[in-house]
Amino acid sequence: MLAEIGFVDIEIGAPVDTFGGARGEEKARAFDVHGYPFRARKPLHG
Repeated sequence: MLAEIGFVDIEIGAPVDTFGGARGEEKARAFDVHGYPFRARKPLHG
């Protein structure tokens, strides 16, 4: 999706436990829910 709107150099990082210590942590673990950091760049169009 990022590439479709013009982003390049897209990188996706390792999964992160974004629910650690949260009220819904047990449910998130049951469904193997993780967050993923990503980085992308949108070139300037001169």
